[in-house]
Amino acid sequence: MTHISMINLSHILSYILISLVFFGIDIVWLWLIAKGLYKKYLSDFLAPEVNWKAALIFYSLFIIGLMIFAIYPWVAKNSWIHAWVLWALFGFFTYATYDLTNLATLKNRPINIVFIDILWWMVLCGTVCIAWYFIVWFVWKYV
Repeated sequence: MTHISMINLSHILSYILISLVFFGIDIVWLWLIAKGLYKKYLSDFLAPEVNWKAALIFYSLFIIGLMIFAIYPWVAKNSWIHAWVLWALFGFFTYATYDLTNLATLKNRPINIVFIDILWWMVLCGTVCIAWYFIVWFVWKYV
């Protein structure tokens, strides 16, 4: 196996593992913690069923964005703290864009949901960053 194919395998394996962590943490948030909150404040906006195809595309693209804008700069700096800050900021800017656009364009969008969503995505991205750090370290060291 060449060096390039080993790097690609490491990237793919890291991506798969962190996707599972990211999706798992967010599902716990959505189903156990925020379900009642969203139902209370967003019931007029929620679909009766989750569109899993759209959700999986979103998660896939979001994690690729995290890799490009946070992981690769972290590798260059060799600092998990730098990565954590970039990930939290990525969560902040992406969800501030989403939630503030909703606040600007949707009728009766609750302001508390805007702040909760933005804070949650900062926490989620920062937490997943720490997991990613150890997953990448393990995979790149042993694969």
